[in-house]
Amino acid sequence: MAGDNPFNKYLKTLTVDGTEFKYYDITALHAGYDRLPYCIRILLESAVRNCDNFSIKENDVKNIMNWEENQAVEGGVEVPYKPARVLLQDFTGVPAVVDFAAMRDAVKGLGGDPIKINPICPVDLVIDHSIQVDFARSEDALKKNEDLEFERNKERFRFLKWGAKAFENMLIVPPGSGIVHQVNLEYLARVVFTNGVLYPDTVVGTDSHTTMINGLGVLGWGVGGIEAEAVMLGQTISMLLPQVVGYKLYGELDEYVTSTDVVLTITKHLRQLGVVGKFVEFYGPGVAALSVADRATIANMCPEYGATVGMFPVDEGSLAYLKQTDRTEKHIRIVEAYLKATKQLRNYTSEQEEPAYSINVGLDLSTVVSSISGPKRPNDRVSVTDMKQDFLSCLTNKIGFKGFAIPPAKVDTSAKFMFDGTEYQLRHGSVIIAAITSCTNTSNPSVMLGAGMLAKKAVAAGLSVAPYIKTSLSPGSGVVTYYLRESGVIPSLEKLGFNIVGYGCMTCIGNSGGVDENIINAIDENDLVCCGVLSGNRNFEGRIHPNTRANYLCSPLLVIAYAIAGRVDIDFKTEPLGHKPDGSPVFLRDIWPTRREIQTVEQKYVIPAMFDEVYKKIQTGSSSWQQLEAPSSELYPWSSASTYIKRPPFFDGMTKDLPGNTLIEGARALLYLGDSVTTDHISPAGSIGRTSPAARYLAQRGLTPKEFNSYGSRRGNDDVMARGTFANIRLVNKFMSKAGPKTIYFPTNEEMDIYDAAERYSKNGTPLIIVAGSDYGSGSSRDWAAKGPFLLGIKAVIAQSFERIHRSNLVGMGIVPLQFLPGQSAESLGLTGKETYNIHLPSDLKPGQTIKVSTNAGVNFDVVLRFDTEVDLLFYRNGGILNYMIRKMLK
Repeated sequence: MAGDNPFNKYLKTLTVDGTEFKYYDITALHAGYDRLPYCIRILLESAVRNCDNFSIKENDVKNIMNWEENQAVEGGVEVPYKPARVLLQDFTGVPAVVDFAAMRDAVKGLGGDPIKINPICPVDLVIDHSIQVDFARSEDALKKNEDLEFERNKERFRFLKWGAKAFENMLIVPPGSGIVHQVNLEYLARVVFTNGVLYPDTVVGTDSHTTMINGLGVLGWGVGGIEAEAVMLGQTISMLLPQVVGYKLYGELDEYVTSTDVVLTITKHLRQLGVVGKFVEFYGPGVAALSVADRATIANMCPEYGATVGMFPVDEGSLAYLKQTDRTEKHIRIVEAYLKATKQLRNYTSEQEEPAYSINVGLDLSTVVSSISGPKRPNDRVSVTDMKQDFLSCLTNKIGFKGFAIPPAKVDTSAKFMFDGTEYQLRHGSVIIAAITSCTNTSNPSVMLGAGMLAKKAVAAGLSVAPYIKTSLSPGSGVVTYYLRESGVIPSLEKLGFNIVGYGCMTCIGNSGGVDENIINAIDENDLVCCGVLSGNRNFEGRIHPNTRANYLCSPLLVIAYAIAGRVDIDFKTEPLGHKPDGSPVFLRDIWPTRREIQTVEQKYVIPAMFDEVYKKIQTGSSSWQQLEAPSSELYPWSSASTYIKRPPFFDGMTKDLPGNTLIEGARALLYLGDSVTTDHISPAGSIGRTSPAARYLAQRGLTPKEFNSYGSRRGNDDVMARGTFANIRLVNKFMSKAGPKTIYFPTNEEMDIYDAAERYSKNGTPLIIVAGSDYGSGSSRDWAAKGPFLLGIKAVIAQSFERIHRSNLVGMGIVPLQFLPGQSAESLGLTGKETYNIHLPSDLKPGQTIKVSTNAGVNFDVVLRFDTEVDLLFYRNGGILNYMIRKMLK
């Protein structure tokens, strides 16, 4: 609270249980306060509380107060925003801590005090992305996976433990605790901070599914790791005042519909509507009927429908959830009193006048049907009743999001293979991976208990899952294991092969582990489209497993159903899942539990004592974590022998003076890409291919393939990550005749690995660009998807449109994002990508201006400079956001 805050006159006192608290009465600021969406009220409070007339000015507060007028301003109104805390997971957290350590070195090298590089904003880091499904379908799978996780990642874990000691304001949640977003929901979230002054809990995270916390009424979204580091250092985020889509939920769900079906329906609807860069705020009587876990499931998928947030303001149900998850009674009373005082406590069933939304849309929950999404995108929802025909159509459709181009004559191809001494058969549509995984659903007792109850009925009916299908269950927290065990469904899940394999993202992030070689050979030799089914939130190509070309997102109940069926091209209505010992058919409807049945079990077994038992020891960690020794120095002692942790070169040669604009002349296109290139395509998190540049680098350092680990686990080593940039085997580069991480080095017309071509261009001093289609950088918020291209020498990306977080990350690394004019594309302009490019950057850069690009082929065109704010320009002039922060600290 700044001493010279001009809004201190709005400070009031609130007494709860005899304790006095200060708070800013934002209701008194503006006559139209009641018309503000609840999410905008949170932005307003943050601006008021942090106003210092320097980083946040009085006019910024007024701009937010006048949201109703400003949200419609063409080009948007820029406002600063300071979140209350930062959330990290280990894949993105390790490079953030590496950057902090390197920044300390840089500050010391430039004559400053390295201890100044320290988180000012509270940071929580949950280690959840490292564990893999190496072992499954056995009682000891959990222990074996956790032991192997520690063996592989000991160096990374030691580094993080050093960070927890070296940096103030940083909490590390050890491995084995759960998925970051579920831990955030059940434990870390405050809803209201009580630091003398009461204010809403807000968060930004380096994982795009940080939005899951919106289900509890906490405003949060994903940002790039680079942007998060600036927030950690006390900086504001510069953002455009968002439009807010009011999304009304009404009607009642069918007894056999799950929250997963709801979210897949909403995802497709909002993606079609177009909500990129907007806030979505849910309201209406249908919300009151949804549990916080149901709301969190919908909020979690926010990146898949493209919005910045999917907000569910706090209501009585949220307060009940705080009680269920063992928050203290006093804290809950403080939360309730503060939110009532500032008109931030929602009543979804009242007839009160609704806020003024930018647009209003809605969904009748009674129209939701059992759903599944795929085979390559989370927004491609299919009704389960249509799934069989949809998959068969996908087989023969031309290559695309809904097509595999299998010749009609080969649709019935099958292949025999041996597994554990028994012969089995694979064909198109066969399931080889079935995983109950990810934050999306494992936070939700209704679908997790529903899966267990379905499993119990399936086992009772004599059904089973083929032993070659890699089945796994990775709960989001230890609480899930408690209520599954207490409700008596664990034995049935295990009998179907869904043994608990770990507490982490696992299959959803691509850590699905290996599949039997005989299966892989059968797939490869017969060009089969085999499938993964998972309860995750992402199914982009190459993400789940290299050999599952089709991947489908669905509820945990459907994961089990498709695993029992062994294929996705089944009509559950007319075809049985299997047969009882007496030969009578068993249909899915015979074993599917109703919502009422599930709710009865949930009310009995999901209790506060479980949350208390799990979270009172969460910071202790396993014996391996406790015994792990970490350095205690202020500066990290880098080891030249390390292949995991390496000081990055981002600050090499940095001076106190600004570098000035960089000319981009005679640039070559390293890649020519199409639409929806994801951050998984740009910087994969999964396994390191044995013949890849990264594999060669690791092999040269004496590592064997089994020691390579994943790209995600090696994000602390820039040499590995640069070589892994664009290494996704499903990458479609239009220069090449088939998918894969290859390109053409045009001076000699040689085909080579993308990294090798970039290195050759670098030696010649040739700047590089990327030419792409729409939605470039969609998917996970991944800072290495910007850092990697920076290290390859990429100076600019010219695309039809950018995903919000990725555009910000490009700016943060000093890469210029350029957007084709509306209606134009590389194809419409006649570009082949083989030209050389000159990008005419004026000396007086302005946000959103139009600039010229010329080529040696005579194709000249205008593009929009996607520096959206003055802060973007500030970062670019400094050579990136971290360089700016270092110079600022030196002053």
